[in-house]
Amino acid sequence: MTHVASVLPGLPFPDAVAARWIAGAGGDAQAIGDGLILVPGRRAARTMTEAFLRQSDGAPLLLPRIAAIGAIDEGDPLLGAEDRLALPPAVDPMRRLAVLAQLVIAAGGTLGPTGGAGAVHTVDQAWPLATALADLMDEAEWAECALADALPRAAEEQFARHWQMTLEFLSIVTHAWPAWLAEEGVMNPVARQGALLRALAARWSAQDDGSRLWAVGFTDAMPATAAVLQAVAGRAAGCVVLPWLDRAMPEPVWHALPDAHPQAGVARLLADLGVTRDAVALWDAVPLQATTGAVPPGRAEAIARVLLPAPGLDDWTRDAGPVPIEGLWQLVAADQQAEAGAIALLLRDAVEMPGRRAALVTPDRALAGRVAVELARWGIAADDSAGRPLGSTPQATFLRLIVRAWAQELAPVALLSVLKHPDCAAGVTVGACRASARLLERGLLRGPAPPPGFAGLRAALTDQRRHAGTRADEGASADRPDAPLPIDLFLDRLEQCFSPLASLPATAPVPRLLEALVMTAEALAARVERDGQASDGATILWRGDDGNALAQRLGDLLVHTGDLPAQAFGALDGFLAAALADSVVREMRTLRGREGDRLHPRVFIWGLIEARLQPVETMVLGGLVEGVWPPATDPGPWMSRPMRTRIGLPAPERAIGQAAHDFAAFISSTPEVILSSPGRRDGAPAVPARWLVRLRAFLRGRGQTLPRHPVAAWLARLDMPAGAPSPVQPPAPRPPLAWRPRRLSVTEIETWLGDPYAIYARHVLGLRALAPLEESADASDFGTIVHEVLEACLKTHVAAWPDRIGDELAASFDRVLNAATVRPALRAWWRPRLHRIAHWVAEAERDRRVTMGAPRAIAVETRGEVTLNGLEGGPFRLRGRADRIDVDAEGRAHIVDYKTGQLPARKAVVAGWSPQLVLEAAMLAHGGFPDLDSRPTRGLLYWRLSGAHKPGEALPIALDESEVRELAERTWENLRALIERFDDPDQAYYSHPRPGREPRYNDYAQLARVAEWSGAAREDEP
Repeated sequence: MTHVASVLPGLPFPDAVAARWIAGAGGDAQAIGDGLILVPGRRAARTMTEAFLRQSDGAPLLLPRIAAIGAIDEGDPLLGAEDRLALPPAVDPMRRLAVLAQLVIAAGGTLGPTGGAGAVHTVDQAWPLATALADLMDEAEWAECALADALPRAAEEQFARHWQMTLEFLSIVTHAWPAWLAEEGVMNPVARQGALLRALAARWSAQDDGSRLWAVGFTDAMPATAAVLQAVAGRAAGCVVLPWLDRAMPEPVWHALPDAHPQAGVARLLADLGVTRDAVALWDAVPLQATTGAVPPGRAEAIARVLLPAPGLDDWTRDAGPVPIEGLWQLVAADQQAEAGAIALLLRDAVEMPGRRAALVTPDRALAGRVAVELARWGIAADDSAGRPLGSTPQATFLRLIVRAWAQELAPVALLSVLKHPDCAAGVTVGACRASARLLERGLLRGPAPPPGFAGLRAALTDQRRHAGTRADEGASADRPDAPLPIDLFLDRLEQCFSPLASLPATAPVPRLLEALVMTAEALAARVERDGQASDGATILWRGDDGNALAQRLGDLLVHTGDLPAQAFGALDGFLAAALADSVVREMRTLRGREGDRLHPRVFIWGLIEARLQPVETMVLGGLVEGVWPPATDPGPWMSRPMRTRIGLPAPERAIGQAAHDFAAFISSTPEVILSSPGRRDGAPAVPARWLVRLRAFLRGRGQTLPRHPVAAWLARLDMPAGAPSPVQPPAPRPPLAWRPRRLSVTEIETWLGDPYAIYARHVLGLRALAPLEESADASDFGTIVHEVLEACLKTHVAAWPDRIGDELAASFDRVLNAATVRPALRAWWRPRLHRIAHWVAEAERDRRVTMGAPRAIAVETRGEVTLNGLEGGPFRLRGRADRIDVDAEGRAHIVDYKTGQLPARKAVVAGWSPQLVLEAAMLAHGGFPDLDSRPTRGLLYWRLSGAHKPGEALPIALDESEVRELAERTWENLRALIERFDDPDQAYYSHPRPGREPRYNDYAQLARVAEWSGAAREDEP
């Protein structure tokens, strides 16, 4: 007789099982301790233990043995001495991956999943393929699929040639790998575990000592596990207890469930056990102690209806009455960060109630990390049982940053990433290292990147001192422990730290590369504490759970990677990312210890596996978006879906079915559930999970909606200071008159009109935007080249314009371009554009000279200044530099300005919004250019020199002397009015006061927080 049961929906599953077990012992404490409860994992074993403690109501009792099915080995007493298998040991996981990577490299990689796109020669390419091969073998062994027999028939002739090549490549796992296992006398871990489970199933089927044996919490099972469960169910006192079985689903629908349905795994398990749904006993309520609270009756049945597959959806129309949704909330956050902040508030709010437990359940480790950080704001350390990836720990990140910095020859961004890492001190105090790094950044690394390596940094330092006439590190001192070192001394210290890497050859064995990396990391991590005590780098790097786990993994890699081919150092970055990706660190903090290390006893962060069977009063299901929960279905790199089906591998949709079962079980057994999804994920719109969409549609058909949790409003007010205006108002600084600028350039006048705040930030606050790191040539550099060549040409050819001047200009452009610090690709892109500009200028200048005659004089790049007197705030000086002023035979000026970007609109110039050229004419009229006498201006002209398909464009603003004079006088008066307006102390320097007139490029938009208030109306602005 087969014994299979399920707990009544809505009851806390582990508590119901524990109560039933205790009741079955008739209150005999000794009998309670007899027997075995088999659970899916170690976390479930801990959960069952806690359930027994709750149900004992404080009374002493002996617990039964609670064992995780994956923890059984050949030494377990469950396997009798006569049945224990003489199995070879399991191969070490790191050794397996190292040997598989070696086999992948030996195979050349041309038959891999890239379809012959290129051979695999480096360890960073081979290690992910080795990991995928190991996963494929594990999956096949769990499914008891013999790859050696099945693979040859996986791809039919009509399949793409790519799949045929992939199967040839997989000869590694069908021939080379089994031969290696036999030679070494080891076996794959999954194969070994499957053999142990089969032996256990055979023993339990053959022998029944009458003791109680329950298997609890299984929702799906591979063949070996199913055999154990079948043996359990066949014993006289055995029982398989299933969580959340849908007994109301129509039989035809039940027998045709797709793999992605939440009940598909349970249906497969019942089929393996040879049990129908009707034969499953339904355990009703046994008096429970200290339960999580009441789940509204009917919620589980409603969720089951929501998740019915397509053939069963006619059930939705049979009963369109309302369903119980008390305790269910939805949370739709703007993005991932807002979601994390809201969830942290929900968890904090939940534990304000005495005895209430709250948990975030999500497969999204990034969300879990964000929530943990947000909870720390409230002094709450959450128990994150799923751990965090080893590769994302600070120490692992530090190692990879060092690899990138050295592989990129100490490029500024990569180098500063190392120097500003919390673990970096370079043998001095952490504060001194940070200050020295900032000094190095300002002195050498801002702007164009210096030449590579330490030699390049020193050469850049020498050039900087020679040209600037001062030391880049002027002001550095040793008066304080955290004072910066002089740059040259800091470079000496860094070079000493990096010396293990400097001694490496071009390629070296992987262990040697790792040893040099570790030595460098330890040298960089060494420090002097503020009390003067020195700490070695090894103590800093390998401390704590993170450091211990990373040290152990690196030790395994050092032992097992010696046979891999020699590698370049740069391959370590991808290699470490792949080698650390499958490991997690679970911090061993307990309720005892330092205050900052104490875990909150009622706040939890769980992954899906950890959350199964866990009872809490409030549960937040986070990250409910497609591709996360449910996960994306990926058949893997080795086989298509039809190929997997042909050889008997599980469908990828089984993972969705398990995730769906978790989703439904959590909702059905938890009193308060918040369903959370971000509106945007990684900057792109997120698609809500299909189950959320179904639930909303189901409720909408009944005139119901999921209520929105008010936490979003809490979050909006959380960081808003008391009395702060809403919406946020733009800045309106009103500095004293004495602080306001009395000298500006003609180009700054245009900025003043469009963004007065930029003038305030630059001239009152004295702020200048730092040059970007690794600054590359951009449009301004292109314009500099154009101006430089035209200046030299016009100075040479004033009176006569040669016939072949276009070729001469093109040659000059080539010479200046070759001398410029420009990337080769950009140089190749600019050269034809500059040549087109050269020939356009040759023709345009020839036409101008025909029209206006040969100029009597040409002033190029000429500077000038004029003073405006009679102002309330005192004299105001206007300065400017004209690209070109021609003087014709009649002594009148023609002002030309070159633009390599966009030209201003003529109406904007006439209206005074783009006053540069007109102000230059006004300055000339007032004698502002020393190289030229005061004279009227006859013409104003813009040249747009882009070198595109239309190389140049001439935009005349005014060609008549009277028109220019009128424009200049009006603009001059407008300037005086602008100055007088800002001489009023009550006049504020607004940011972007006139929409549509703001400058195209603005270094101070972030300082002015434009993005926060730009959507709000500004009624107090003129």
